[in-house]
Order: sequence, then C-alpha cells, then structure tokens
Amino acid sequence: MRILITNDDGIYAPGLAVLEKIANELAGADGEVWIVAPAFEQSGVGHCISYTHPMMVSKMGERRYATEGSPADCVLVGLHDVMKHARPDLILSGVNRGNNSAENTLYSGTIGAAIEGALQGVTSIALSQYYGVENASLDDPFEAAGAHGADVVRRILAQVDDENSDYQLLFNVNFPPVPADAVKGVKVARQGRRRDVYFGVEPHLSPSGKRFLWIKGGDQRVRPSEGTDAAVNLDGYISVTPMRADLTADDVMERFEATL
Repeated sequence: MRILITNDDGIYAPGLAVLEKIANELAGADGEVWIVAPAFEQSGVGHCISYTHPMMVSKMGERRYATEGSPADCVLVGLHDVMKHARPDLILSGVNRGNNSAENTLYSGTIGAAIEGALQGVTSIALSQYYGVENASLDDPFEAAGAHGADVVRRILAQVDDENSDYQLLFNVNFPPVPADAVKGVKVARQGRRRDVYFGVEPHLSPSGKRFLWIKGGDQRVRPSEGTDAAVNLDGYISVTPMRADLTADDVMERFEATL
C-alpha cells in the first residue's frame, strides 16, 4: 500500500511522527509512506488552498517534503507533484494535537486535507487526539492514537466500497482524552455541536501601545448531544464519523422548494 500523510501542526509536530508509525504499520514491508506536510503550523486554516500565490516545496529526506502551504495544498503537492507517477492508495491526516470533534471540524486544517483527498478521489482519513486531564500530562499524550490508530484505520478500510458519488466519503477519527489502556472501544458517531461554545478574540497591547487581537477557543469540556462525536470521546470511546464535502441542508430542501 502507498500512503500519503500530512497534518496541520507542521512537519516537526510530534503527532506527525505518531502518524508515520501508524502509516508504516499499515503499509507493511512492501509499501511506501510519503510525507508532505506544512513547513510551519497551519492549525485552523480549514480547506484553504494557496490559490493566489506560489509556494516553495523543500525535500527534507527520502519521501519527505515540506511546503509553505496549507494541509490541503500538501495533498495537492503529493498527488500532482511528488507522487504524480504513482498516486497513493490512502491519505492520512494528523495526528492532530487536540480534538477535531463537533464544531472544531469546520475549522480544522487536518480535516481540510482529508476533504481535498476525497475530492481528488483518494480514500482519506483524518485522525486527532483529544486532550484532557487524563492524558495531557502523560509522557506521550498521543498514547491512545498510537496504540489504536492502525487498527481503527484497518477497520474503516474494510468497509469502504468503490463509490459512484460526486462527493466521496472521508472519515473523521477522534481518540479520547484518556491513556491507551483506558480506551473503551470504537463508536460510529455523528458530528456534534457544543452549544454556546464559540471562537472569540482576546485583546492585548504591545509594549509600544499597539493593539493586537488573539483568536481564542471555547471550552472543550462542554458536552454536545449524547451519542455525537465529542460526547463519546469524553466517555472514553474513539469516534469515527463518515463525512462528505456536500454542504447541502437536505432536511430543509422540500420546505424551501415548496415556498420559493
């Protein structure tokens, strides 16, 4: 198996090293793992692509490249440049430092890479490690992802069929904020929404008196509806959420068709 891996935390991020181990286990002795990752952190850029300016691509080692672009850019570089003569069978994005459950999904560069992979017709899976009081202080806070990642990906791949769909499936996997031996299992879960949790801004003054705003996240301990991704994560389960990039609100189509 040929696997392309990327992330949004940058090419030197510890989560990428965890993902590389997962990918090597999946690829096997006869497989190949290629890395194309951002040269610096790109968290929160979503599905952004560098459409209006070029980007530098640097070879960092055998099958290892860094780009000045976004995670979605990295997928484009992998598919259409460094692996253009032999496309990957699988794209893995992550392992993100922090959860991409619930509304975080919409901002995530980790998810953005998986969206681009799916749009390009390659099976794509995003993996993220929830942080919490039970794992943040571990020597390896990615312990749950490292221990269970390869098995979860294998189980997903065993269920993937060739699709004749305009928007191919992608998968969002979040590992719970617990040590590896405390993971209770895997649950397929819908994307949730942490009610009254929003990104905001926090103003600061520089020593010279200039005003700057930092983007500030919301409380990640808030539970969404029971059975959704972040809720099962907080209960100790790995969540798997099948997704498509089609943003149509199917639940209101008939009502608007009847009135407009």
